[in-house]
Amino acid sequence: MEEEISKLGPLPNTTSRNLSSSSSAFFSANQSPFFSPRSSTCRKSAQSDELASNEHPIRLSRRLPLSSNEVLPQNGCSKQKSKGKRVERSLEIEVPPASYSSNRLRSCDVYVGFYGRKPLLLRFANWLRAELEVQGLSCFLTDRSRCRNSRKHNIVEKAMDACTYGVVILTKKSFRNPYTIEELRFFSSKKNLVPIYFDLGPDDCLVRDIVEKRGEVWEKYGGELWLLYGGVEKEWKDALGALSRVDEWKLEARDEQWRHCILRAVSLLALRLGRRSVVDRMTKWREKAEKEEFPFPRNENFVGRKKEISELEFMLFGDVSRDAERDYFELKARPRRKNLTIAWGRTSSIDEKQRDRQSESSKRKGKEPIEWRESEKVIEMQNTEFSQPQQHTAKPKNGRRNGRRRSLKVEYGKGIACVSGDSGIGKTELVLEYAYRHHQRYKMVLWIGGESRYIRQNYMNLWSFLEIDVGVESCAEKTRPKSFEEQEEAAISRIRKELMRNIPFLLVIDNLESEKDWWDHKHVMDLLPRFGGETHVIICTRLSRIMNLEPLRLSYLSGVEAMALMQGVVKDQSISEIDALRVIEEKLGRLTLGLAIVGAILSELPITPSRLLDTINRMPSKVPSWTGRENHPLRRNNFLLQLFEVCFSIFDHADGPRSLATRMVLASGWFAPAPIPLPILAGAAKKIPEKKRHIRLWRKILASLACGLTSSFARRSEAEASALLLRFNMARNCTKQGCIQFNHLVKLYSRKRGISGVPQAMVHAVIARGSMSHSSDHIWAACFLLLGFGKDPIVVELKVTQLLLLVKEVILPLAVRTFVSFSRCNAAMELLRLCTDALEATDQELVTPVDKWLDKSLCWKPIQTNAQLNPCLWQDLTLARATVLEVRAKLMVRGGKFDIGDDLIRKAVYIRTSICGEDHPDTISARDTLTKLTRIIATVQTHTSP
Repeated sequence: MEEEISKLGPLPNTTSRNLSSSSSAFFSANQSPFFSPRSSTCRKSAQSDELASNEHPIRLSRRLPLSSNEVLPQNGCSKQKSKGKRVERSLEIEVPPASYSSNRLRSCDVYVGFYGRKPLLLRFANWLRAELEVQGLSCFLTDRSRCRNSRKHNIVEKAMDACTYGVVILTKKSFRNPYTIEELRFFSSKKNLVPIYFDLGPDDCLVRDIVEKRGEVWEKYGGELWLLYGGVEKEWKDALGALSRVDEWKLEARDEQWRHCILRAVSLLALRLGRRSVVDRMTKWREKAEKEEFPFPRNENFVGRKKEISELEFMLFGDVSRDAERDYFELKARPRRKNLTIAWGRTSSIDEKQRDRQSESSKRKGKEPIEWRESEKVIEMQNTEFSQPQQHTAKPKNGRRNGRRRSLKVEYGKGIACVSGDSGIGKTELVLEYAYRHHQRYKMVLWIGGESRYIRQNYMNLWSFLEIDVGVESCAEKTRPKSFEEQEEAAISRIRKELMRNIPFLLVIDNLESEKDWWDHKHVMDLLPRFGGETHVIICTRLSRIMNLEPLRLSYLSGVEAMALMQGVVKDQSISEIDALRVIEEKLGRLTLGLAIVGAILSELPITPSRLLDTINRMPSKVPSWTGRENHPLRRNNFLLQLFEVCFSIFDHADGPRSLATRMVLASGWFAPAPIPLPILAGAAKKIPEKKRHIRLWRKILASLACGLTSSFARRSEAEASALLLRFNMARNCTKQGCIQFNHLVKLYSRKRGISGVPQAMVHAVIARGSMSHSSDHIWAACFLLLGFGKDPIVVELKVTQLLLLVKEVILPLAVRTFVSFSRCNAAMELLRLCTDALEATDQELVTPVDKWLDKSLCWKPIQTNAQLNPCLWQDLTLARATVLEVRAKLMVRGGKFDIGDDLIRKAVYIRTSICGEDHPDTISARDTLTKLTRIIATVQTHTSP
């Protein structure tokens, strides 16, 4: 499907995606009964008169008033129309009179009918249709009440008659709609009815309960519903009775079980249609999603944040669900506020005039609007002023008043939200709780880390969930290859295109450090899908504002919530102990992370809050060194640092003087911001050099408190040490088996303590136990310490033998995998360049004469070099450099940089010829690479020259 879509070239701005999200009557132009699923154009048939004359066997005695907003097919194109007193963006596709052959209708696998205009219903129906099409099932989706004339009704009825299965989405208002009743009767008579219960269940669809308005559901929506549209009572009752006879289909989407309902519906339909491969593929995908969808388990002790979760839902959907209405509070518009303005390339004339007036107003004030434009699909993000709705008195040219109109589109309901707050305040916990509550509204939750050095790779890792290829594209020898930048943009666009389908995903970017990528300084907007679509985006950041979005600023917990978090399992406290807890809360700056650690200590140890407060105050302060420009919560919260030290002391007394848990925390500061495998973390912790400790009074106090833990916590294994960290909330568990993750504040403090030997221990553990597929982020972190990217200093230096092992086992596989599998060309080439520099620097040290006093005293002995003292080691180092040069040359050719590639491969050939000889297999291989490169350069120059 992707290949077919790509062959169509640029589509008009009003694509099928916008179509389905803007209108209730919509369908897929690629997979409708009027379009071949594999064809990009519509060809007229000679049997148009026959199609127009045929009528559906079931007819209604009366049609409903026809609406002005509907969708039907026309040659894969679309138009935009504004009509009525309420100005809104509507889409309409005209149909030429009966221009489709009967074989088009026979290609329809599933007909989906629904009734209603609620956004959540439209979102569900749109998702169902898109999921069917992605799995290769042709689908026709429509709201028949939106059709305007009999000709279009005839086309829809032809689709009903030609489909294999008829799906009817039922809501509380469906039974007052004549078209829904007709669909139920028609498909039940053909024995192919598939009802989907959206906001009610099969037990609610009883004729007696509806007519007599029994139960909570029908008190408002029940009654003699056939009278509302002039139907026949018997036909109405027969239609409802048909639902009770459909036993094999029990598809319920209520209680927000959307994902389960849609995936089950598609699987059952595919199975009935004989598409066994679809069922197997969906089963495999579902198993993968259940294991890897969420990065962390759900926090069963989540406290508070009801209003924040409701507001987050409102920012994404523009509405709140039934359960969140009681927690929702009114958002008051402020007189001056920067808003997110989103518009597509072609908008209505009213929107264009409105935007022109805003631009002129901003120019008169001396402020130019700020805009980011996304290629042909325009995304405008402007600095604009918020104005209250005003009553327009002047009439437009059409003679009608516009009524109440905002001068701007507000950001709510556009599918993007930003959560801002200090480190440790609970941003990740809030978004995680929201994702668990509403994950059934999305096909999958895609969670990536937003750290500037890792966000691009984390984004590319989504390929496994989206089932697309993001590797480097191969090209013919006669054409010039794409540049590195073009290949990276192509890979990113493939992921963005998948996220811009009608299938909803929830993309969470956790801990976004900067709006720009660290590698090439590109804006994060290049990664995000188009706003206003089905995919929603949540960004967690410590920044006060990003992308001109108005963030949800996360504040501290209330006093009651903070007290509940600190008390833990111990609820009955005296007044003096409650006062001690309030003092601890204030000294911690009411930081959620600190409150959770205090609650864990009180739950795990036999200690009162007042005694814990006294212990923290007695703890010596180990304030790390801060630079003058650093403004971090740790710098302003010395009490939190003392709390960390209390935890370290508890671990040491529970596990002996060389506590594995403490050393694991200290080593965590040098790992990447990703889940850390326990074997690697424990391996790094065990390599940290031991430091002697002096026994002091406060340590004796802690020893007495932790004496009960000593017998059960003696000499912990790595699993037991990690469990200890989890119990005291110094780390958090991950859904990835055998991994834990640390908070940013804990890692920062561990790094700032400056324990010698910790970076070296981390690097050695990653090299020894790291896996390219499971711990690539930590391998990159080790490379940052070893090679000094950008302005970073080289923190860890290796011996020559260790460097050779690193190049062979780590750097070369990492660079090739990053380049070929993820199209991160510039990052891979920078890694290889720095590796070459490191090898050349080491080689220069080996050929430098040895400066030893013994050699100077023996004047008759010539001065030697390390290369002369150990020639085999020098040869291995030089050949490793040749290997890196050859790999760089091959990758340069993939990016069209032939001149640089030619120079690199010639250096590799010279080195191997000098050391190995001309007939050595490695020399012959390098020479063959040079020959191929020369031929490619000649071929490309021949075919690209004017």
